[in-house]
Amino acid sequence: MKLCSIVMLACCMSAAIPAFTQTVRARDLGIPLKGRPGAFNAITDVKGVEVGIVTLIEGEGVLKVGKGPVRTGVTAILPRGKKYDPVFAGWYALNGNGEMTGTTWITESGFLEGPITITNTHSVGVVRDAVIAWQYKHQHFYTINQTTDLFWALPVVAETYDGMMNDINGMHVKKEHVFQALDSARSGKVKEGNTGGGTGMMCHGFKGGTGTASRLVKIGDSTYTVGVLVQANHGGKNELTIAGVPVGEEIKGYRPKFKFGEPPAGTGSIIVIVATDAPLLPHQLNRLAKRVPLGIGRVGGAGENSSGDIFLAFSTANPEASHREEFRKLNMLPNDLINELFYATAEATEEAILNVLVAAETMTGINGNVIYALPHTEIIRLLKKYNRYSKK
Repeated sequence: MKLCSIVMLACCMSAAIPAFTQTVRARDLGIPLKGRPGAFNAITDVKGVEVGIVTLIEGEGVLKVGKGPVRTGVTAILPRGKKYDPVFAGWYALNGNGEMTGTTWITESGFLEGPITITNTHSVGVVRDAVIAWQYKHQHFYTINQTTDLFWALPVVAETYDGMMNDINGMHVKKEHVFQALDSARSGKVKEGNTGGGTGMMCHGFKGGTGTASRLVKIGDSTYTVGVLVQANHGGKNELTIAGVPVGEEIKGYRPKFKFGEPPAGTGSIIVIVATDAPLLPHQLNRLAKRVPLGIGRVGGAGENSSGDIFLAFSTANPEASHREEFRKLNMLPNDLINELFYATAEATEEAILNVLVAAETMTGINGNVIYALPHTEIIRLLKKYNRYSKK
């Protein structure tokens, strides 16, 4: 049976956009997780943050470059929605065998000046160009001077490799898909698993993809939100650990089937985006990004040599801080009060990866290659075996 072309726009439930059925998530399987999530347990719990997802699935059978099969897409994150107002940001690479464009200017300026998009490795260029075109169309920029619409942009585009599932050299991600992802971005629930840029990914030997989670943090009299979104395509099966249970070693079978051989364990990458409404400055957001690996490590990731593990953190506090000609008074959380945000980042990263694994479904890609979903019944059995099952 030939698969039809599917373009899915996943965002919030609203009258304008069809609702989707939320997939099973990590907590639904009784996986014990620390911390208190927000209403959606998603990066969109940070007020103003919007996510748009376009998923491209078409064809089956033998790879024919340029024709498919297609298993890819685009994920877009808009820190303040469609409003142009740069946010403070920082980033960190645990292992740099990957790409996230625009980061040198973030290091230099301390600002993220537009959307974040995530896709497959060979589509970074077209996505970058499309983001610039979208910004120009929607006047999502500051002009170089007030008499023209001249502007410059250094978009942030990140990637992981889906060439074991997808016709990655066929360049199936187009400008219109990037526009769809950006235009459809909304707050609310985020579709996880085989979606967006994560459509064709593998995580710890099982089907990977897109996942998200959040934490609410009380600091003094204020409650802040930390939200995380991941595109998970990393890790080896034997290292997979859930709530301290060595599930990768315990689960037998379910090995991916690749016509040209299974890639070595640890081959792949993970992109992690951290959002918060806590008033953090760029140097503090660098510190937040450096806590992401703690969450990755809890699930068994180790930043292997061939992995691209790149993380970006931004804060939606201090609106209009980027004004080019006027002084601004800024709020900053004292460093001595930042630990709770560190804990929240690690916890939300761990849960976002687990949400990927739980939501993702078995997929057949190019040449009949198969990556199996994490078996839910096995996870429940092992959690009970190790006395870690917590479902009420």
